[in-house]
Amino acid sequence: MAKKIAIGGDHASPEYKEAIVEQLKAQGYEVEDFGTYTTDSCDYPDYAHKVAKAVNDGEFELGILICGSANGVAMTANKYPNVRAGLAWNSEIVGLIRQHNDANILCVPARFTSKPQAIGMVETFLSTEFEGGRHQNRVNKIPLSC
Repeated sequence: MAKKIAIGGDHASPEYKEAIVEQLKAQGYEVEDFGTYTTDSCDYPDYAHKVAKAVNDGEFELGILICGSANGVAMTANKYPNVRAGLAWNSEIVGLIRQHNDANILCVPARFTSKPQAIGMVETFLSTEFEGGRHQNRVNKIPLSC
């Protein structure tokens, strides 16, 4: 069964999202685009919350967030207890956030990557598995427990 993927982002994302969604659907993934759909200035948290909530609540297995630097969407998404959003700007980092951190949302900085790079990063995100083992204990310590 194909993984369900939530995607969203701010005004820096539509061109990237369109290319990524097209690629994912061609590969058989179920994808929902939570917006935005224009390059008109908007507030990134509005879209990051939609994707993060969907992943947090288990409606989608994985998420992709795109904004200019990807810092804002990563900060927003990581407020959710079941989300591990990782910011990456190349495929090597993407591999590590999956292998070592069990990231379930990839945050892509559109102003610092090309569309082909972003598509490659998504491919790595989807094809890389969490290694578990010694990393599981570390991941278990991520949620706030005060």
